[in-house]
Amino acid sequence: MELKLNKPFAGYHLLMILSAVDGEFFAKEDLVIKKWIEKEMPLHVNLDPEIEILSALKKEDYMLHFQKCMADFYEDTTEEERNDFLQYAIQLTKAVQPITPEENIFIDELFNEWTETQI
Repeated sequence: MELKLNKPFAGYHLLMILSAVDGEFFAKEDLVIKKWIEKEMPLHVNLDPEIEILSALKKEDYMLHFQKCMADFYEDTTEEERNDFLQYAIQLTKAVQPITPEENIFIDELFNEWTETQI
C-alpha cells in the first residue's frame, strides 16, 4: 500500500513528473521547481528519497502516480493553495517552448480534476 504524501512532497512529485513527461529536463524547469520548493519548504528537506521514488517510475506509470499525487495534494490544501500551485505548474510547462503534447495532457489532467472537484 502506497503512503499518502503530504502537500509539499505531493507537489514536488507533481512538478517533477510534469517536467519529465516529455523525456527531457531543462534548467529553466528546475528553476521553477526550486522556486516552489523554497516557498513550500523553507527549511532544508532531504529530497533524495523522493528522487529515488520518482526515478524508479516507468514512463507508463507517470499518469497513475500523478493522479495519486493530485489526490494527496488536494486533500491537504485549500482552493487558494491549489490555484497557486496551478500557476507554478503552468510556469513549468511554459519554461521551455513549445509546450509538448505530453505536458499538455498532464497539465489538463491537473486543471480538469481540481476545477471539476471544486464545482
